[in-house]
Amino acid sequence: MLAVTFDILSERARSARSSAVRDLLRLTEQPHVLSMAGGLPASEMLPVSAIRAASAEVLDRLGPAALQYGPTEGVAALRHIVAARLGGSATPEGTVITTGSQQALDLLARVLLDPGDVVVTETPTYLGALSALHWQRPRIEGVEGDHDGMRTDLLADRLAEGLRPKMLYVVTEFANPTGATLSLERRQHLAALAEQYNFVVVEDDPYGALRFRGVRHPPIRTWSDRVVTLGTASKILSPGLRVGWLTAPHWLARPIVIAKQAADLHTATLNQHLVLSLLSDEPWMKTHVAAIVAFYGSRAECLQRSLTVHLGDAVEFNAPDGGMFVWGHMTDPSIRTEALLNAAVEQGVAFVPGSAFRHDALDNSTLRLCFTTLNAEQLNEAASRLAKAATQTPIR
Repeated sequence: MLAVTFDILSERARSARSSAVRDLLRLTEQPHVLSMAGGLPASEMLPVSAIRAASAEVLDRLGPAALQYGPTEGVAALRHIVAARLGGSATPEGTVITTGSQQALDLLARVLLDPGDVVVTETPTYLGALSALHWQRPRIEGVEGDHDGMRTDLLADRLAEGLRPKMLYVVTEFANPTGATLSLERRQHLAALAEQYNFVVVEDDPYGALRFRGVRHPPIRTWSDRVVTLGTASKILSPGLRVGWLTAPHWLARPIVIAKQAADLHTATLNQHLVLSLLSDEPWMKTHVAAIVAFYGSRAECLQRSLTVHLGDAVEFNAPDGGMFVWGHMTDPSIRTEALLNAAVEQGVAFVPGSAFRHDALDNSTLRLCFTTLNAEQLNEAASRLAKAATQTPIR
């Protein structure tokens, strides 16, 4: 029997790295670890009864058709309701149902990028986007952000100096990992830059429905037709259903459908009909999402209060207006959060170091804390354990 060696892998496979967050999810299986690492929805808020009822209704109504192959672009009725929910320039014809929004990222990378093409991301950014982009071997350029999202003034300077991206990726609402929301002025500025310099903006919006306070801004595609908006049912219904979507200009939607044909033929038919059934019930959806928002808002406040009590001025953190994350910064510059993680796990608490969300992997004393899956008592204890870990000298 021939031995299988690492050399037989493609160059891209040899250079690929596993997601730090996916690796950290194994920590949630250890009962003594309070994990703030994975960005999981709270199990208590997954609508088991509603999905059970929808499953029975869909199967009774559609029978075998709900279990059959379907169109690559997605079930027509679901594309219509998604486009209606997105509003504005979104159309059913430009809407594609994907196997989670992660697949949408992968498909966009396939149809837009050649090796060496420039992609701009906010720094830090969603590491799943970095993973999806890797397989097309682009050159990733980071633009720093702040509480109002990507610094479009810095981007404008880079563009004026000659940077020519083909794609720009940004999470506009309660960004993963920072929790920041792109301001109205920066959305308009980014749309204008896309028009001026002819690049595609990928506007990822998995968390927009999870707003605790404040007013939602219009999407970037309000001001430009060079924008693709991504969305998902994972944060409001179920990540396990793996139903996401994108809405794109018509010239881009067709190549995406062709790429999806090669990837998986289509997203699971039954799951699409389950999501369609739930999204179609507006009164139920309104009540369900409101309950999630109240639940997460309470936990976000609890984590911030606990961090203040146990770590004081040892950590600075944002106060997100929604979403699932608190972004922290250790004020002692000698503390590296990659080393802090090892000490934290020994204390029985986990988080994700900020370096995991950077294309340059720079450890700059930042950390992402997910507050959704721990209750108030656990969040308080997690902050206490983190404070103990931060006092250990090996982390410096």
